[in-house]
Amino acid sequence: MSLPNQLRGRTPEASRPGQMVVCGDDALARRLAGELCDLYGERVTLVVPPGRRSGASGTGGPGTVSALVGRMSAAVTRTSRTPAAPSDGAARPEGLRLLEAAEPDNEVLEAAGIAHSTALALVYEDDERNIRAALTARRLNPRLRLVIRLYNRKLGQQLEALLDQAAAVAAPDLDRAALDASTTVLSDADTAAPALAATVVAGTSKVIHAGGLLLRAVERNPPGRGQVPDPGLCTLALLSATTQDPAGAEGSDGSGGEGPRLLPDEGAVGAAAGHGAVVLEAITPATGQTSASGLRATSRGGPVGDLFSSRFRWSLLGVVLAVLALTVASWQIGDEHPLHAAYVTLLDIFAINEPAVDEEADRQILQILSGFVGMLLLPLLVAGVLEAFGTFRNGAQLRRPPRGLSGHVVLLGLGKIGSRVLARLRELDVAVVCVESDPEARGVALARRHRVPVVLGDVTEEGVLEAAKVHRAHAFLALTSSDTTNLEAALYARSVRPDLRVALRLYDDDFATAVYRTLRAAHPGALTRSRSVSTLAAPAFAGAMMGRQVLGAIPVERRVLLFAALDVAGNPRLEGRTVAEAFRPGSWRVLALDPARAPDRVPDLSSPHHPDDPEHEPPGLVWDLHPGYVLRPEDRVILATTRGGLAELLGRSGSRSRQGQGADPAG
Repeated sequence: MSLPNQLRGRTPEASRPGQMVVCGDDALARRLAGELCDLYGERVTLVVPPGRRSGASGTGGPGTVSALVGRMSAAVTRTSRTPAAPSDGAARPEGLRLLEAAEPDNEVLEAAGIAHSTALALVYEDDERNIRAALTARRLNPRLRLVIRLYNRKLGQQLEALLDQAAAVAAPDLDRAALDASTTVLSDADTAAPALAATVVAGTSKVIHAGGLLLRAVERNPPGRGQVPDPGLCTLALLSATTQDPAGAEGSDGSGGEGPRLLPDEGAVGAAAGHGAVVLEAITPATGQTSASGLRATSRGGPVGDLFSSRFRWSLLGVVLAVLALTVASWQIGDEHPLHAAYVTLLDIFAINEPAVDEEADRQILQILSGFVGMLLLPLLVAGVLEAFGTFRNGAQLRRPPRGLSGHVVLLGLGKIGSRVLARLRELDVAVVCVESDPEARGVALARRHRVPVVLGDVTEEGVLEAAKVHRAHAFLALTSSDTTNLEAALYARSVRPDLRVALRLYDDDFATAVYRTLRAAHPGALTRSRSVSTLAAPAFAGAMMGRQVLGAIPVERRVLLFAALDVAGNPRLEGRTVAEAFRPGSWRVLALDPARAPDRVPDLSSPHHPDDPEHEPPGLVWDLHPGYVLRPEDRVILATTRGGLAELLGRSGSRSRQGQGADPAG
């Protein structure tokens, strides 16, 4: 076979049956390949464009990172050791084969061994490239399990049906159960958006859809002295934050014992005095939207303030008070009925009453004053009409932040991730002001449709964040694709308001740790969080590659807790054990049971419930399981699990998940 130029000099190894192939051009591809190798022990061929083997897109390179860390240290005006910039090089995981190619075409996929592979992940940023490669791969291997990254939800549903139908036609003997998991379309933006939105919203639930229900996990602050923490339905994690460290420690995979403890037992919860916790708070029908209590922005004008300026409202109030004063004076002087006095006053104001020539001096003075008020009212009415007309005329244009806005969230970046987070924040009824430099960004149309204020401009220029009212904001969320832009904007926002809650989208974990520690040292009383979209999305993609359903993921500081659906049959860690015996602290915990028989089960438990559609009835999940219930082979369970715990449950644990007894360093 003649290989493309990009593959020459890198002759593929001998065909490796049972391997998996990951094709992509950004951080998600590298994280997914590493997750499959390290946690699941899979052999993986990673196909990346030439020159994209390491480093993160958007970081600006190590030189830029070093310069920014220096600027950051100067900005905090404290003497502290600046962490070294992260290295571009990274050790390649065992079992990973690298293949460089510009496009995942027919020759490249054959060179990657797609004919003998069990699964293929296509995670390019370009939807069209992923679709084209998926059609080619389905033709080369009809039995291949496909996991495709698509931003377009509607197109993804149609593509799933098309590729599964193509697989059924090409391989009529394909098992029906295998066909259900044959094609999975996921969006990293949809996976990460709820977690990113919850990061900046104090008290907001982290929501997972499961079986027509909403599973809500809430992060609770450490209890005060003498207070007993409310454990909720169960404790999912203990945070590294303590009462002596209110800003938290943002523990990550490498934090060891100082990081957050996922899925602790009752003894660990009782001994962890002063630590915050993530608890399972409630399970409710998924028939409405979740509300973010306590975080609704206030605007002094209300709905009227969006239509008229504050100057006009104050002027109108002054005229109304003058009319009331004249009415009261006319009532007292003429000894008339209040309604008749008001009627006469209005006639005088609009100059349609008879002159008070033969009346007393008091009445004449009132008529003169009423005429003066009428002269003031006429231009005011004209100004009101013009302002209202201008507001309606600009209704199709981008809205500006209203005067007096406070307590809102400033969202920087309206790309793929930013637009999904914006939609999530609007579902939570949180007031948002967006900042975007590109007027053609995909999230601008969404903001216009929802009447969300948008400030167009380069965030690095002076006055842009001020126009977004960042000095009165509750939180700042930086979600551009550039780490340097996110960091620079966060530093400036903190200089404007030191106690501002800040969350940044950063790729490199070492760089994120350096940023976090420096900002926390400068502002110990303010909350700072850094999140990686690829870290949040990779577990769901890896679970789909293994043919298992990951319902969702929630961040616990810089670690990830997964919710997954697993069959009990054939799993020695679950089958025949009670719910209490199946609980592995630090690895997994059974939360719910699906008692339905296999033919009657709903394939996708993560789909929201549609009450008017009988085909989408809830599958009858049992959430209040007795600890003594014995798990049967025909059962399917919903678990909260760590990444390493899920790999161990699937019997595919790699080097990381074998460390320790129940500890999960890769959590």
